[in-house]
Amino acid sequence: MLLLWLAMVGNLNAQELISGALVAFVLTILFYRKASIFNGLRLSWLLPVHIMIYLIDFAGALIIANLDLARRVLTPSLPIRPEVVVIETGLQSDLGRLLLANTITLTPGTLSVDYDDNRLSVHWVYSPQGLNSQQATEKIVGRFERHLGRFLC
Repeated sequence: MLLLWLAMVGNLNAQELISGALVAFVLTILFYRKASIFNGLRLSWLLPVHIMIYLIDFAGALIIANLDLARRVLTPSLPIRPEVVVIETGLQSDLGRLLLANTITLTPGTLSVDYDDNRLSVHWVYSPQGLNSQQATEKIVGRFERHLGRFLC
């Protein structure tokens, strides 16, 4: 909250730091019970590093998926093989599963359509033939789940 405050005011003078810290503290005290979704967060000094690594990897995957999907749209001879596949996640927290489902949905060519316990149903534009559930899980979410697992339960 303090970072958001500082981003909104646009400077780092002492008065803004103190007032931002005070506002963040008061809001945390008032609303901490409502923020139970953050219980799955693993707090450590490496948290910002793990989040940045995840965001960088996600950005790279986003670019590659956009280019692949654009290539499939612009070249009608390229195959599409849409299928709904069920993947299993090892993430236990609601926040971890939410971020994983949103990561899948934001990546072009995949869309999270259903969620049940530790399984996500994902619509995939091009599902290679002969993939079992474990292989589909690794191909769609393997790298994202590994990154998210470093800072989420």
